[in-house]
Amino acid sequence: MRDVQKYYGEYHALRGITAEIGAGEFFSLLGPSGCGKTTLLRAIAGFEDISGGTITLSGQDMAGVPPNKRPTNMVFQSYAIFPHLSVEQNVGFGLRRSDMSSAEKTRAIGAALEMVGLGHLGKRAAHALSGGQRQRVALARALILKPKVLLLDEPLSALDRKMREEMQVELMKLQREVGITFILVTHDQEEALVMSDRIAVMFEGEIAQLDDPEVLYRRPATKRVADFIGVMNFLPATAEGTTLDVRGLGAATVASAQMPGGPVSGPCSVGLRPETLSILHGSEAAPAREANGVIDEVVYYGDMTYYDVRLEGAEAPVRISMRNVVGRDVLDVGASARVAWDPRAMVVFPD
Repeated sequence: MRDVQKYYGEYHALRGITAEIGAGEFFSLLGPSGCGKTTLLRAIAGFEDISGGTITLSGQDMAGVPPNKRPTNMVFQSYAIFPHLSVEQNVGFGLRRSDMSSAEKTRAIGAALEMVGLGHLGKRAAHALSGGQRQRVALARALILKPKVLLLDEPLSALDRKMREEMQVELMKLQREVGITFILVTHDQEEALVMSDRIAVMFEGEIAQLDDPEVLYRRPATKRVADFIGVMNFLPATAEGTTLDVRGLGAATVASAQMPGGPVSGPCSVGLRPETLSILHGSEAAPAREANGVIDEVVYYGDMTYYDVRLEGAEAPVRISMRNVVGRDVLDVGASARVAWDPRAMVVFPD
């Protein structure tokens, strides 16, 4: 994609999107509703004409190429399963005009169903399938045509949490097995982090940052990206070069790589992920630095407990995640807390 633009009248939906997606890559477009990610996916598929720029696929300019002539296929959010057809008929729908013999079509349908774990359900009526099974039928129907690029428009959003997590793993395995490029649209940050080789975070029709999941999470380029990806605590601070005075924590020195926008002089915000802070247990010594605070709120999740801790001298509490291990009690609201922190975990953003 090179400088891709899309206008709907006066509304500028895509504002100069430039990115290159590699063969065999699992790539995600991540952003809030209305940021342009589905518009971009539909432009790649050919369902939307672009107002400017170019989209090329394997070196071929897609300008003027209709959707049915592009080496892409799309799995829609609704799955678009035909309820009056059987599973086999749904999967083989795209082959109805091919030159394949009946026997070849039957073998292709069987192989596609086996690929998604539905080899035993070919004769079942589509309306009798569960949500997860319908999703697999939609995948098999898309993959049977052997596209170079599979486009996925929030395909897991209708599933319950447990099924969604299972399908995330299955999609990753399937993508590795078939070896084709997957482009996923999602607003779920965790889903994108789990599944993707690279992620493009989009706001208001533009790519704010394009990186692999670990870089996005640990070194977000802007405060807005940091706030959107997972949970991030922001503490007010004053900077002079790489030396900081952080409200609630005190003095700290960071590396220049921890300032993605470059050196800061004056007021700034320091970002810290909840898991990079910890509440010290008993007489446990801090591995790096220590601050004092009081617990404002406790949210228990079974394997994890999330604490909101108000540090001495800080205006707002920080969120701290702690794994519930044997021998560590869950603390109560109002309890004093010794908080361990490390300057190496900080990311600094100008205000």
